[in-house]
Amino acid sequence: MVGMKRCLLTALFALSAVFAASQTAVYPQQEGFIDAHGVLIYYKSLGNGPPLMVVHGGPGADHTYFLPYLLPLARTHRLIFIDERGSGRSQRLQDASLYTVENMVEDVEDVRTALNLGKISLLGHSYGGVLAQAYALKYQQNLTHLILNSTFPSTKQMNEVLAREKTQMPLAKLKRLNELEAAGLFGKGDAWEHGRYPAEYAALAWGPGYFPFLYGARPDPTYDPMGQEMGTSWELYRAMWGEHGEFIIDGNLKSVEYLDRLPTIHVPTLVIAGDHDECDPALSREIQGKIAGSELVILPNSGHMNFVDQPDLWQKSVEDFLSKPSSDPR
Repeated sequence: MVGMKRCLLTALFALSAVFAASQTAVYPQQEGFIDAHGVLIYYKSLGNGPPLMVVHGGPGADHTYFLPYLLPLARTHRLIFIDERGSGRSQRLQDASLYTVENMVEDVEDVRTALNLGKISLLGHSYGGVLAQAYALKYQQNLTHLILNSTFPSTKQMNEVLAREKTQMPLAKLKRLNELEAAGLFGKGDAWEHGRYPAEYAALAWGPGYFPFLYGARPDPTYDPMGQEMGTSWELYRAMWGEHGEFIIDGNLKSVEYLDRLPTIHVPTLVIAGDHDECDPALSREIQGKIAGSELVILPNSGHMNFVDQPDLWQKSVEDFLSKPSSDPR
């Protein structure tokens, strides 16, 4: 009888160990919509640990380009991806003037409070890094860590970068791109094409125009300039980026001039970029110089999509940073 009890206890302990091990290997996923003051914002949550919210670029892309590349972070953090208003699966608005950085800051805050996340780490890539800066400038008391990935603090400076990158296109293609811009980029072709770039312009701008600054060590073999056009929320993009082409920002993102305010950020901050990033790494160096105590990582042989180019280095940089204790902002 005693032997049977011992066997039973041994079996129960073994089952408990297997169950515990299986639980640590399971990363639950949840998705839904948050009503952010009348705008339905899609979110996807997965993983275990302290919350890390991730905001995407574009403006007008969605969270899907982060996957599967950011999945390893789910082992140590609860990842919360959102589609910003007007993007992806989130609600589209009839009034495009409501697509602003300032309104999206409030959307991020509404998601944080609705999900009862408490203090969060916030990671923003590209335009998402602009949004993350704006959030930190208003709500840094709600942050433990801030990660600014391949972004810019000043639209004026970013326009200078874009102008330089444009001149590096092959001359014949640059000439044709300039001709298309001079003729106007919207209202061309059939009725269903009026609201987006002509196919020829999209192929030039997102092909030889941008591609050299997007990738380095591991170019995405499935990258398609036309695929970029099809995945864009155009009403939002035209309101925020502007209507005069890829190499000048003249929409409402002109409000982004944060350099003088960045020194007020006291949250532990990581600034990360590729060494030939579309958002010139010089901009990341300037951000890092403005935020006291912030860290800077420039990844080698990588462009704007540096978490694709250098996944191991990118993951280590982010994980090492997030593992450090946070401090309360002043």
